[in-house]
Amino acid sequence: MNHLPELTPSPATVIRSGPLTWVQEWHWFERTIPAPRRVNPTPLADYCHVPAPATVADVLVALASLTDRHEALRTTVDPLRPVQHVHRADWAALPVDCVDVPAADAGALEAATAALAARPIDPERTPPWLARVLLEAGKPRAVLMAVHHVVIDGWGLAVLLNQLHDQLRGDDASAEAVMHPLDAIDTQHLDRSRAAEREWLMRLESNPTGVLAPFGGTDNGEGRHRLQHRSVRAYDDLERVARRYRTSPEVVVLAALAHDVAARTGEHRFLASVVVSNRARAALRNSIGVRALTVPVQIALRPGAAFGEVVASVAAASAAAYRHGQWRPAELVAAQARMDRHRGAVTVPTIEYNCYSWPRDYLVPVQNTPPDGAATWISSAPDEPCDTLYVDLARDEGIVTLDVTVGDHLLDAGQAMALPVRLCGLLRELAEGAVCPVPARSLTPAAPGWWRAPQGWACLAKVEDVLRGHPGVLDVTVAPSGDAAAEGDEPYLVANARTDPAVTPDDLHRHVLDHLDEVPGIVAPGRYVLSPACLESGRLSDGAAIATGDTGTLRSSPRPPATHAERALAAAVAAVRPDGRSAGPFDTPDAVSMNHCLADHGVTLVAVPRLLALLQQSGFTGIASDELAGTASLGHLAAALEPLPPRAHHGGETSP
Repeated sequence: MNHLPELTPSPATVIRSGPLTWVQEWHWFERTIPAPRRVNPTPLADYCHVPAPATVADVLVALASLTDRHEALRTTVDPLRPVQHVHRADWAALPVDCVDVPAADAGALEAATAALAARPIDPERTPPWLARVLLEAGKPRAVLMAVHHVVIDGWGLAVLLNQLHDQLRGDDASAEAVMHPLDAIDTQHLDRSRAAEREWLMRLESNPTGVLAPFGGTDNGEGRHRLQHRSVRAYDDLERVARRYRTSPEVVVLAALAHDVAARTGEHRFLASVVVSNRARAALRNSIGVRALTVPVQIALRPGAAFGEVVASVAAASAAAYRHGQWRPAELVAAQARMDRHRGAVTVPTIEYNCYSWPRDYLVPVQNTPPDGAATWISSAPDEPCDTLYVDLARDEGIVTLDVTVGDHLLDAGQAMALPVRLCGLLRELAEGAVCPVPARSLTPAAPGWWRAPQGWACLAKVEDVLRGHPGVLDVTVAPSGDAAAEGDEPYLVANARTDPAVTPDDLHRHVLDHLDEVPGIVAPGRYVLSPACLESGRLSDGAAIATGDTGTLRSSPRPPATHAERALAAAVAAVRPDGRSAGPFDTPDAVSMNHCLADHGVTLVAVPRLLALLQQSGFTGIASDELAGTASLGHLAAALEPLPPRAHHGGETSP
């Protein structure tokens, strides 16, 4: 094998620089999240076959031509600021190698693509892509490509491979107009993005959370399942159903998924985040830059509705959502975190649906299946679960491919594998003429220990575990409020606790709020909090009750930093506050409230890498970027900080 070159860029090779687009900002931030908690695969990977006459030299010429055509292939990003740098076309050697394989069959292509996707890509110092040519008997049979998501999205990778294949066939389309990432900066409309953010927040706030968790999953919920289901038969069924209801196959699959969620859970109103490519204009169709993002599709189904009505409802909701398909993720994440902390509940979309499946980047076939039959491959990992059900659809070469990523606290391995099989079964019934009405109530009973709360489902054992984790809580029992709903009030939970005299209801409320992101299942898919409406009765003592379930604002006076770790975090927050803000109570470290989360201080995710760097300069580590983007208070985050381990002395003068 010829090894890929190790490269370090020179500033002299940069021909232009500029900010990341709003869509790129999320993937730029996402690269800082610990890998086990990342949902989007980074890098993306796929392959194309090499036409028979082409040689390795032809492949290299084609890749060099594409590098010259697309600035994204020669773009690096700044590690601490959302800035991208475009280099000269010849700034670095092509990151390409060649590998001999006995046979370039489907299994070998899958395995080789997965292996290439596993190789790290450093988008800060090297080209943001890798390529590998598979040789069979000395002749190139396929080109594999892996690209970093910060500069190329899934649609862009497909465009890139199509253009590569066209060039190898001698059908070059280099004259077509291409919009580069930096060119897209001028097309961003601030007013439209603000309207889109308001629209998404409104939809999030009005949706229940926790639709799936009580209907399956494992007790500990400390892992996730990734699976891929392929079916030739479902391809024909999907085409027939789409023609029957005069809509796209993508809308049909989303409607089938919504129908399944309603049938399994009994919920008829929930939120789906749908990925759209945002490439309506011709210049964008040929761009490989990051354009795709999610839009909030409000699913509202009528019990008893035939599937045709479900399709029409989902199609209308999708069209309404697409009108708001542009926003600033850095601002939206902060606004959502502020809203969640204000409401006392974290709102997570029930499902995320992608109409372009992540291509063959983490799953490798583990069994031989007939080419015309269904195949399901699954990989389970004991890492932290994801709180949303991700379903990706792809249709190519006469096969429907459904990729599923789900935390095992939502669905266990067997239930995860059954989901795409069930969806394909529904398509078969519909193709044969069934109307498949939406069930009026859940067909699957809730798991023991779960209770229906106003914001979703509450796991009583998890609520008790969180409360017991607060210092001074000796014992606690959590139970539903009884017949409150019959009296016209919303149902709520009551926590009967024995505590030390110094513990107050405010203390417990803040404790639960600060642990939302760390206790999956407290309200499925992971959160539940105490209601501040019932926290005015004074100090919690033996037998006292804490009501939960209502929404309200936790009223707590600002608390200045006290410990060395808190002062370091407060100084970092004060240093990364947005430029141009008017002077306020948090402009100095001593005035930064430890009772508020990062978003409350106006700090968005684009400032998180710099904040972490400042903490390291102060000698602290122990918190991750995605924790800072959540609802945990600064005081809770500071408690998790740890001193950096001392460096070994290698001679010379001792530092003062």
